[in-house]
Amino acid sequence: MTFLILLIAAIPFVYYLIAIWSSWRFFSDRELRNPNPASFTPPVSCLKPVKGTDPDAYENFASFCRQDYPDYELLFCVDSEATPVLEVLEQLKRDFPERAIRVLFGSGRMAANDKAAKLARLVSEARHEVLVISDSDVRARPDYLKTVVAPLGNPEIGAVTLPYLSIEDKTFADRLQSVGMLSDFYAGILVAKQLDGVKFAIGPTIATTRSQLARFGGYEAIENRPGDDLLIGRSIAEQGYRVELLPYTIDTVADFGSLAELWHKRLRWLVVMRYMRPAGHLGLLLTQGLFWSVVAAIVAPSMALATAYLSLYLALRIVMTMVIGSYGFKLPATWRDSLLIPVWDAMAFLLWLASFTRRSVRWRGNDYYIREGQLVPVVSLEE
Repeated sequence: MTFLILLIAAIPFVYYLIAIWSSWRFFSDRELRNPNPASFTPPVSCLKPVKGTDPDAYENFASFCRQDYPDYELLFCVDSEATPVLEVLEQLKRDFPERAIRVLFGSGRMAANDKAAKLARLVSEARHEVLVISDSDVRARPDYLKTVVAPLGNPEIGAVTLPYLSIEDKTFADRLQSVGMLSDFYAGILVAKQLDGVKFAIGPTIATTRSQLARFGGYEAIENRPGDDLLIGRSIAEQGYRVELLPYTIDTVADFGSLAELWHKRLRWLVVMRYMRPAGHLGLLLTQGLFWSVVAAIVAPSMALATAYLSLYLALRIVMTMVIGSYGFKLPATWRDSLLIPVWDAMAFLLWLASFTRRSVRWRGNDYYIREGQLVPVVSLEE
């Protein structure tokens, strides 16, 4: 039994090695995969569903007005004419009169996934075939549109998506989130890309076309489902087109005021994944290196073997994070952040356990069950 436990405890090390290799390959051939940004620049509609007012909202929106791109429009969809963010958008129009900026009020639809409903209206109102969909809390560099649109010039590519990084970590929760993204989230994405291709999209940026969305019914078809970003990428891939993940990052403004906020957001995401990808969610147990290394250290017949498991766990986790963060995203490496990796891993394991205790998720202020992939209001079932 001891040997079996030690064998299972080594499985996360194999995963870490695959993650290091996948990450190295992804970032090492970036020059070969990046098209010339000036080679394909069709007119673009930038779509932004807005819920509330994000920190630094003006600067986030203004960054999209400073794009080095020949022809594009900005479309926002907000909840109502009384929303506070409207003042920010009016200021944006005054400061950038040369930009085509339109604001829509409400989705005009009754849907559980308000973001998807807003996007359904934004797509219908967009003037151009090429669409760049982005969250309201992201900030773009001037070459963003050229970079994200260029791959769509390849007829085999149906969508483009990007990683995202926090601009400034102001709280401990922000730092922990960033460490989790680099050491956990992107590692899983790059392993999935290497082994099975990109069959998903990452929410802060999705570039695609109206035609691609129309092939599977667009946002109207998923407006009552969670995980709209994942579903868009999956649906496009199922149509036989490639989803291109670029080694180019977009910035987001960190807004985790507390560990409780971070916990609840990540827990919601894991519960959604448990319903949408049950086998993959269960398989996450075999990537929990901290848990298995501690178990191995407890049952190990010698102190040397126990130390070896714990040391190898920490070494591989640091190397994996450095390959993604320092080599891949060119972030400055700090030992302070490396020391947070075990803290994140402990939290991630507890989140994984907690995800099996939840029967509902809180989505945009309301509670929903997930039934056959659909968001079902808790209240309607209990009445």
